[in-house]
Amino acid sequence: MPFKFQFPLFAYVMEGGNGNDPCESSVLQKDIYQGIDDDVKLNSKDQRDALADEPKCVICGRYGEYVCDETDDDICSLECKQAILLRVANSLPVCSSSTQRLPATDECFYVRDSVDRSGSPSLTCDQAELLRNKLEIHVKGGVIPAPVLAFSSCGLPQKLLQNIETAGYVMPTPVQMQVIPAALDGQSLLVSADTGSGKTASFLIPIISLCAKLYPNNNSNIRKPLAVVLTPTRELGIQVEDQAKLLGKGLPFKTALVVGGDPIARQLYRIQQGVELIIGTPGRLIDILTKQDIELTDVKIFGLDEVDCMLQRGFWDQVMQIFRALSQPQLLMYSATISQDVEKIASCMATDIVTASIGKPSRPSRAVKQLAIWVESKQKKQKLFDILRSKHFRPPAVVYVGSRAGADLLSDAITATTGIKALSIHGTKSMKERREIMRMFLVGEVSVVVSTGILGRGIDLLAVRQVIVFDMPNSIKEYVHQIGRASRLGEEGNAIVFVNDEDKKLIPEFVDILKSSGAIIPRELGNSRYNVVSLPSGKNFKKRKYGG
Repeated sequence: MPFKFQFPLFAYVMEGGNGNDPCESSVLQKDIYQGIDDDVKLNSKDQRDALADEPKCVICGRYGEYVCDETDDDICSLECKQAILLRVANSLPVCSSSTQRLPATDECFYVRDSVDRSGSPSLTCDQAELLRNKLEIHVKGGVIPAPVLAFSSCGLPQKLLQNIETAGYVMPTPVQMQVIPAALDGQSLLVSADTGSGKTASFLIPIISLCAKLYPNNNSNIRKPLAVVLTPTRELGIQVEDQAKLLGKGLPFKTALVVGGDPIARQLYRIQQGVELIIGTPGRLIDILTKQDIELTDVKIFGLDEVDCMLQRGFWDQVMQIFRALSQPQLLMYSATISQDVEKIASCMATDIVTASIGKPSRPSRAVKQLAIWVESKQKKQKLFDILRSKHFRPPAVVYVGSRAGADLLSDAITATTGIKALSIHGTKSMKERREIMRMFLVGEVSVVVSTGILGRGIDLLAVRQVIVFDMPNSIKEYVHQIGRASRLGEEGNAIVFVNDEDKKLIPEFVDILKSSGAIIPRELGNSRYNVVSLPSGKNFKKRKYGG
């Protein structure tokens, strides 16, 4: 019998990967689908033909192994489920196609016959608005192109499209649907989207496309940079460059990584040999600009990843110093949470900037299941050890702590007490150490990494599906980022959070976060004397109580 399955609309799209298996980091595995022998098929081409007495997919006619939970139609794969949902979104009827097989690349069943300037089919205004509403895509500040439903609709170079497919992308995520065509249109953007929603590719793809079109031939002439992307941390910069190399492979596209911890002479030499994209942290790029004659006059795109984090860490003067060295570039500014201060700064940098937000800002991804546990500080270690020994432990996992010394001590204690291999990572470790720790963690040699907030922002932790917040961070925004490491592109993960009265400043907001997410609120947390909110007058307070 076919089984029913239920996913968020784009939960199966993968970012990164090694290019061999689009499912390599997916959670479509045994612990999600008990009793199923094979992984759910991503594409219709992966499904076999239907036998005479078997159900047939209503889209392509292959074996209808699954049942779409929204429509009760027989389907062969997630690709065809997507086609069903798009038809429903556009109010188009779903008709059986047991004898006629549609090519996997045929998208005409959900778009109108007219074509845009690139020659690709496009959505009508009504269809675009319906899709935005369904995917919680909100735009303001200008008129931007309709979302695209396939990378092939963006007018990208053929080699880039091949690289996108090799990287394991099935179809654009919501942020990619809206942002890529707008960025390709030359618009400056301030983008807010959930952690793990595919933001990195949404700014790299337009950058690589621009570079490939401006420098179509990979000649020996030294080329000046066409784009600069700044990140708040070295780890995030390394990750962005890795993704850029993957997507730009085989194209006239070279990168230079400019971060602290590596020799500056090597980084300078790389730029002087000719690159299209510089990726770096603000401080190191300023060092190079002040000490060496590096020309940035040809830079067309200026990208800022985790903008609010840069503002919080005091990088903004450096960011503006770099910006003023450029010649009015297109701005692509990104973060999972965007404050009013960032919006004001963005509007000063570009008067015509468009804001695009996907989902609900400053809220955890709905795919992350939060479990708050009231634990007094002296009992935290024992509670953590109990969890790591229990069936609730789902390695590889990240444990967040509030200090560097605490990270070192706790990782040693985990290994000594539970026998689980754990390592710590924080800002005082050398770049070489941090890279090796991340390598061991991501390939499965280490089950637990104990980290300060250094892994809380932007880092793609791929297979991680569990986060344990041992020490609550200084702000709810940082909390949202930290638990977001447990979800990649909408895939389900869980976050276990230790809380007590020492976190008094965050308790009211934390309770709101849990309540809005439908999570259970511990009795001690709901009854805490610090769980108060202001009345509209601002003169009185009301204590909210929740059952355990």
